[in-house]
Amino acid sequence: MDDSGSRHPDKHPGRTPAHGHDWFTLGGILIDAATEQATRKMHEEFCCNWNITYPLHSSEIRNKSNRFAWLGKLDDKGRKRFYDELFKLLLDADVIGLACVVDRPGYNDRYKEKYRSDRWLLCKTAFCIAVERATKYAIKNNAKLRVLPERSSKRDDSRLEAYFDELRISGSPFDSEREKDYLPLDTAAYFKTLREIKFKYKSSPLVQLADLYLWPMAIGGYDPKNRPFFGFCEAKKLMDQQCDEPAKEGIKYSCFELVRSRRDADTTKARD
Repeated sequence: MDDSGSRHPDKHPGRTPAHGHDWFTLGGILIDAATEQATRKMHEEFCCNWNITYPLHSSEIRNKSNRFAWLGKLDDKGRKRFYDELFKLLLDADVIGLACVVDRPGYNDRYKEKYRSDRWLLCKTAFCIAVERATKYAIKNNAKLRVLPERSSKRDDSRLEAYFDELRISGSPFDSEREKDYLPLDTAAYFKTLREIKFKYKSSPLVQLADLYLWPMAIGGYDPKNRPFFGFCEAKKLMDQQCDEPAKEGIKYSCFELVRSRRDADTTKARD
């Protein structure tokens, strides 16, 4: 698992990103332990082919910055070859993308007036939903689930550990009446399926793949025609294409009412 954006409801995300959206997202990839070594080998071969000895970092690659500034010096053909081969790695890896994306303006529109300073950090919503949906997939496949987030600050890592322990011991923290349409798991299912939470560094090839999957899943909630997101969908690499009920088991776009309203308004305006 990896994250993107600020987890604080009222904290300004900083420099406005080029895409113009304000989210917090947590998620990445699901992988079967039996295919892990093969996936690591594919990652290693890609990096060797491009003489990359440092982590594949999504934002640096997209922006051609820091250790990936050399991408900006390639000609169009060379840069296209890099991106094509990178995307091929993501498609060939035996993984499934899954995340929870929380729209911050939508979250505050829904909860700020009601809960004010008692609002949850966005990471609690995102972590619990993403892990619940990963747990549902594990149960369907008679598997156990290990949760492996990228290491962050001690404070933020402790928060994720607390959320994980709460799921195992007490079940979902969400209101059961409001969540009933999403078929929430009971406490016994979490206790039986969740094995451990263990933090990984960015040097982990699997964490790097999670990072590379996460941004397209986040932007896809705002722009379904985004090229990488659309490519993942076409290749059936996301949980939405791997489950029976995407609304209850797939990628969760939380508090997206404002986003959908703007999209509907733009569609109506275009028709007019």
